[in-house]
Amino acid sequence: MLSRKRLSDPRALLTAAASFAATAMLIRSVANDFIPMELRSYFFTRISKLCCNFSSTLIVVIDEFQGHSTNKVFEAVDAYLGTKVTPYVRRIKVSKGDEDTRLTVSADRDEEIVDVYEDLQVSWILVCKEIESSGTRSGGDINSFSRLERKAFELKFHQKHREKVLNSYLPYILERAKAIKEEIKAIKLHTVVYGSWDSNAINLDHPMSFKTLAMDPDLKMELMDDLNNFVEGKEFHRRTGKAWKRGYLLYGPPGTGKSSLIAAMANHLSYDIYDLDLTSVRSNCGLRSLLLGMSSRSILVIEDIDCTINLQNRESSKESGDNSKNQVTLSGLLNFIDGLWSCCGEERIIVFTTNHKDRLDPALLRPGRMDMHIHMSYCNFSGFKQLTFNYHGISQHQLFEEIEGLVGEVKVTPAEVAGELMKNKDAEVSLHGLIKFLQNKKTQPHDKAETDKDVKGDHQEGKEKKDGEEEKLKQVEGDKAETNKDAKGDHPEGTEKQDGEEEKVN
Repeated sequence: MLSRKRLSDPRALLTAAASFAATAMLIRSVANDFIPMELRSYFFTRISKLCCNFSSTLIVVIDEFQGHSTNKVFEAVDAYLGTKVTPYVRRIKVSKGDEDTRLTVSADRDEEIVDVYEDLQVSWILVCKEIESSGTRSGGDINSFSRLERKAFELKFHQKHREKVLNSYLPYILERAKAIKEEIKAIKLHTVVYGSWDSNAINLDHPMSFKTLAMDPDLKMELMDDLNNFVEGKEFHRRTGKAWKRGYLLYGPPGTGKSSLIAAMANHLSYDIYDLDLTSVRSNCGLRSLLLGMSSRSILVIEDIDCTINLQNRESSKESGDNSKNQVTLSGLLNFIDGLWSCCGEERIIVFTTNHKDRLDPALLRPGRMDMHIHMSYCNFSGFKQLTFNYHGISQHQLFEEIEGLVGEVKVTPAEVAGELMKNKDAEVSLHGLIKFLQNKKTQPHDKAETDKDVKGDHQEGKEKKDGEEEKLKQVEGDKAETNKDAKGDHPEGTEKQDGEEEKVN
């Protein structure tokens, strides 16, 4: 045994370490030559298990792949840990996908990330192990060489928290990762091409939001609350046995912001938009196929539904001889939005827009199909102030009082107000131009007559009829059989039905 004096000598200590290393290498060489591999493996396995019995740490391994498919838990952990990268992490990875709106950050291999969940502290580390390769590229896959390593996340924690990690912490990560992906996902705008949704959807870069939308503040808040309740209503819909969907009818004169409201809804919820033109659908079967092709968490939009196609009544016995014409029926549309097939998907919103609510069949408007009717009216003073702030960044001006009086007297759409405000970058010039525009609109008899006509047709929600429609109603009382024929051919777009037909639809 070395004396204390010799241990204090660095040269002697170095000699002893070298001797010990040489002895260890000799023992290892002898073991490799004379002890079978199976015995060595068994010996080291038993030692590892013995050490584990004295350790309180539990390790959960989450591999990148599950067979030939990607492990969804691995993807969720990768997205979640990107939000937990601290300044203490020295190596990070940055990436961006085609559908992402911003960069994603994650920790690089062998970097440890500590996370705290309630009273539980865990540590994560990304482990990458090389795997043997044949040196050939399989199937012409240019990415095959990049897959010659096995990635896995190792989650370490005290074994007493095993149940909490598996039953609470990991499910929390899955839900949190879903929300993170929705935040960075670009909103897509889909349209129908040759009877199916276009696979090359475009990004919806519409900047409209509820913050900048020129809309009555109370109605805006009511709509936002309704949307938020819908998103959080999964358990409610399951408990009540209802499909997780919501219908909105946007009606009012042209230029009142119906399309802008749809864009604001999509940006608020981060939902994709599926823009459906019914004239591009040949049959009810095709309509059903489009419904099945939609993703969950999306908005289906059918604009100007009163004038896109001539919806055939469900009880109509007349068959079209031309198979190339649109054969979508009212019954098929009703089943599309509220039938059994409408349950094939969750968290969907259906939006109809129209300039004339009174032309729609009552069966389309009942709760369960169109749950909330939103009247997009002419511009009021609060809407004007919002538009002025959007375009010129001002909320007060000496001309506001005069404009408030004119807006209350003249029926002007938000689109018309926005058009005047955009004509000049100088707020003073734009406001004077708007005042002149409103004064001219007020004094022009033709515009006043058209405005009164629009107010009568759109603002009273279809309770008052136009003169031509009143004449047709008189004919109904005189000759019922002839009127049944006229109701299909003469009424606007075939959307007004007889009382008996309405009862059948309902």
